[in-house]
Amino acid sequence: MHTIIKAHDSQMEQIIEKVRHGQRLSLEDGVFLYESDDLLTIGQLANEVALRKNGKKVYFIENMSLYFTNVCEAHCAFCNFRKDEGAPGAYTLSGDQMIEYVEQHIHPGVREFHIVGGHNPHVPFQYYVDSLKALNEKYPDVTLKAYTAAEIDFFSRISGLSYKEVLEELMKAGLKSLTGGGAEILSDHYRKKMRVDKADVSQYLEVHRTAHKLGLRTHTTMLYGSIESKEDRIRHLIQIRELQDETGGFLVFIPLSMQPINPKAGIRRRNSAFEDLKTIAISRLMLDNFQHIKAYFINIGVQLTQVALTMGASDAHGTIVKERISHAAGALTPEGITREDLIWLIKGAGRIPVERDTFYNEIKIYE
Repeated sequence: MHTIIKAHDSQMEQIIEKVRHGQRLSLEDGVFLYESDDLLTIGQLANEVALRKNGKKVYFIENMSLYFTNVCEAHCAFCNFRKDEGAPGAYTLSGDQMIEYVEQHIHPGVREFHIVGGHNPHVPFQYYVDSLKALNEKYPDVTLKAYTAAEIDFFSRISGLSYKEVLEELMKAGLKSLTGGGAEILSDHYRKKMRVDKADVSQYLEVHRTAHKLGLRTHTTMLYGSIESKEDRIRHLIQIRELQDETGGFLVFIPLSMQPINPKAGIRRRNSAFEDLKTIAISRLMLDNFQHIKAYFINIGVQLTQVALTMGASDAHGTIVKERISHAAGALTPEGITREDLIWLIKGAGRIPVERDTFYNEIKIYE
């Protein structure tokens, strides 16, 4: 059903024709879409692509976020999660301590641990290996999706091992997938200005390239809404699209809406709902070689997530249990959500909820 969209702008018409004929959008196309205020046309076009790729299915997972340490050597300007060693609130958990935490919060049905944390230089690389090993031995049926590409780069620096060797050690300990964080905006100019003193653009991409070669399927993100230009965002999408062309190793793309450092910050300090929806839709249109675009309710809220499911998103994330990083930076959303609420949210958008595992294998379809 392609009759509803009416585009009077010739460039928009050309983009619509490109998308409908399976032609790849250019940098210029992406920037034009960002500068357009025709959210309905962009959203409907993205919806067509999502339906073509996944039908009406929208995926979610029963997962749990874990954070072994918040001690970090980096001082990224947008982060309010990190602490210095010995500072109030700083912590580094042992495997046994993390298992104790999990025992208190886990619920039946959890299929995935989503594990990220600070770059803590006060513990050796073996600590990070042993952390995974402890969880893997206690919960062998729960998939370990652990560490960002920036963390892998950090582990390489503190251990003297190559990316490949670091990943192989972690895989022996139970690692099954990498998280998508650490991408921020893939621009060295941006990273310098925002004090992203961790993996640079080429290192971020090389870690994922190496992981894909080792057979790991991974996730990738974009943290938008600070100083970057619209062109920076599109160049970011093109760089991960090119890597996906090369390896086919990405499972999903997750646009992350920047949160203000202060939880009491007003709406003018946050991305607008308009911008959030547009970013999800444009991501769907630019990333023609990605199966899924995720709407991350932690950053954009549950109701906007529901709308995003009609504008290109085909994944509603998961139950999470207790998210900390975005909430440390001022997210006003729930720290987690129940399976029942996720199902209700997806059905409310006229979609079919599908419970999945980490790799998008379907566990249960809720017709």
